[in-house]
Amino acid sequence: MIWPTRKGGAVAAAPALSVVPSPAVETPAPPVPKLVVPTRADRQTDLKVDLHQRLIERINLSALETMTREQISSEVSDIVQDMLVEQNHALNFAERRELVDDILDELLGLGPLEPLLKDPTITDIMVNTCNVVFVERRGKIEEVKTRFKDDRHLLRIIQKIVGAVGRRIDESSPMVDARLADGSRLNAIIPPLAVDGPLLSIRKFSKTPIDMSKLVGYGALPQEAAEVLLGIVEARRNVIISGGTGSGKTTMLNALSAAIDGSERILTIEDSAELQLQQRHVVRLETRPPNIEGRGEISQRELVKNALRMRPDRIVLGEIRAGEAFDMLQAMNTGHDGSMTTVHANTPRDALSRIEQMIGMSGIDISPKSARAQIAAAIHVVLQLARLSDGSRRVMSISEVTGQEGETVLMQEIFRYTRTGVDENGKVLGHFEATGIRPKFMEHLQARGIKLSPDLFDPTRKLLAST
Repeated sequence: MIWPTRKGGAVAAAPALSVVPSPAVETPAPPVPKLVVPTRADRQTDLKVDLHQRLIERINLSALETMTREQISSEVSDIVQDMLVEQNHALNFAERRELVDDILDELLGLGPLEPLLKDPTITDIMVNTCNVVFVERRGKIEEVKTRFKDDRHLLRIIQKIVGAVGRRIDESSPMVDARLADGSRLNAIIPPLAVDGPLLSIRKFSKTPIDMSKLVGYGALPQEAAEVLLGIVEARRNVIISGGTGSGKTTMLNALSAAIDGSERILTIEDSAELQLQQRHVVRLETRPPNIEGRGEISQRELVKNALRMRPDRIVLGEIRAGEAFDMLQAMNTGHDGSMTTVHANTPRDALSRIEQMIGMSGIDISPKSARAQIAAAIHVVLQLARLSDGSRRVMSISEVTGQEGETVLMQEIFRYTRTGVDENGKVLGHFEATGIRPKFMEHLQARGIKLSPDLFDPTRKLLAST
């Protein structure tokens, strides 16, 4: 039983919540009075939140831990029916069923966010205050009808999420970066930093890992380029995945990791654990933010340094943002071949420039020429991704780092995506092509017994078109 008492077969009525009237403020009356009529959705939201609050007062919360959702649903349905009778709310069976599901989401889940989290077509959820919610479906952003009762309701949901992962958010610490139980990445920011009310964004975690064959099927890259990339990873070449926010860098990192031999010890380091490596011998590390006193922070750089003592064969760094870039390059240059990481940049050349700037953030006194020499020696391939205007994600370029001449890091492009226009529906048109350059890493692949056909780099061969 999840409620403590029943009298005569009915649930004892709970005392009504007291309402403290706000002080009257004299304001000039508008010239034309406007009557705001609550919509059915508003009334349903108010009723759901009110019943949820009353339900919390009546049930035995500790009993919920020992019951299944079906058992809780059955008993909550009876209690809700009694409450509706008490308050003279007449709902049909379908409406009552929907109301009970919503209350269960409030009680056991994340309230109005639950249907969005369960929708497999949604990849991003963006809550811009309690009354405005956007989602991303198939690369396109659209507004949905999901609403919260008020800012307090939204703030309670945010606190429930971050509390479950050992984080906190309040006026003294109004920003938080966390992840849900399924690995989805979450960022929340509340007043006073958020002017109009609490803000929440969730990058959903794919339930089924996306492998290279699926990326080829989606038109993200041609089969020829996929074969080359998998050969690069298998041959333990160091790879940088570059791209903007939402371009699919983590997805590509997951897909490339499938080519890593299962006998290798892989160590991953991330701010928020998102990688889904399928190998058995994987060690996962995650950074830790500072506590309320500003102490206890463990940065990516500290984890990279520690990782070198854990005997990894490969290090996979979720994203480099600062001084850990120098330590990552050192690892790539000292026996941890086949390491991979991602970086925010718009072109392969910009990616190398950003890494050079991050080396300067490490606090180590090193000349620009020496920094570029480290980059040229450590990085073998730069993979550039982009999210196009129609929402599709493409591999825009696969480039090889071939060395250094003077103070310039030399690169050559192996594959590229060329945009040719936009159709009447706004879909980006284009095609993939090989540049005709035979990469230098082919000799390294052949030495490791990985054979790729020279025809893969034939510029006259027609590759996968944009789909």
